[in-house]
Amino acid sequence: MSRKRRGIFSYFIPLILAVAAAWAGPKFWRDSQPVHLNHPVTLEIEPGSGARGIALALEQSGVVRSRWTFLAWHFSRWPRPKLKAGEYQFDGDVSLSGAYGKLERGEVFYHELTIPEGLNLFEIGDIVEKSGLASRKDFVAAAHNAALISDIAPHAANLEGFLFPDTYRFTRHATAAAMVQAMVARFRQVVAALTKNEKLPPGRELEVVTLASLVEKETGKSSERPLVAGVFQKRLTMGMPLQCDPTVVYAAILAGYQGEHGYRGRIYASDLKRVSPYNTYVNRGLPPGPVANPGLAALEAAYRPAATDFLYFVADTDGGHVFSRTLAEHERQVQAYRRKVAQHAHG
Repeated sequence: MSRKRRGIFSYFIPLILAVAAAWAGPKFWRDSQPVHLNHPVTLEIEPGSGARGIALALEQSGVVRSRWTFLAWHFSRWPRPKLKAGEYQFDGDVSLSGAYGKLERGEVFYHELTIPEGLNLFEIGDIVEKSGLASRKDFVAAAHNAALISDIAPHAANLEGFLFPDTYRFTRHATAAAMVQAMVARFRQVVAALTKNEKLPPGRELEVVTLASLVEKETGKSSERPLVAGVFQKRLTMGMPLQCDPTVVYAAILAGYQGEHGYRGRIYASDLKRVSPYNTYVNRGLPPGPVANPGLAALEAAYRPAATDFLYFVADTDGGHVFSRTLAEHERQVQAYRRKVAQHAHG
């Protein structure tokens, strides 16, 4: 190249760069300004998307103004970080650096899953399916991995009673198996705190959880739970059948899943006579396992039942129960309850 041509290039190249910088500088500044989102934007970044695929997805979803500005930000970093796959949510004012930092740190979006106290594993499966995190079928199958509680209930067929009711946070890609593991882990954490890490005799923890499940299903009033547990404990000590209606309901539910006639919304005489280890009208003692998943208050009541002379209780019309010491007194309370229900039904 001649000296003259080199001189021309040496003149124009800086000029071109200067013009490009003059144009790109303000554009980069404009495109890097925060974006205001009027509603949350949820974005799924698939594994293997790469920086270009991520930049395009962010631009198309309106999270960043320009994919090129995002890429310029990315390729100017050194050492260049790895942007992580997952589900992300953006809301409000989102800056370029804020969006980039969230992907760099892997701050994926968590879905809250709230499990109320007293549900059985099939009902929890319904909640999981409604959340969209997993199918009911997959959750119920995962909840039959009884190996997770083999140290507590070596003969259990499922995790009933050990899926602790709480609010959990799961990513979109959490498996049903991971969900039940988290619930069992939370159960162990709660019981360890409740017992102050006391090592219970073999079988004792299963007895406590089973009794707690009956208490949970019998009353929703925290103040009554120790007393209900005390009534059941006294019956067990005396060798009386517990005659706990929720066990009859659970036996019917299990029968329904085995192809027999299941629970029909109320207890029938045939349900009270059903041959099932869970039917405490037919069998004495506790059922072989829990009939629901109890919360902390019910577990506390079962672990420390109240000392009482009461042997019976019946619902009142205010959400609680009336307790009796004798069968005759109990029968009078049952009749009084039925009269009140009839009066309410007739206005």
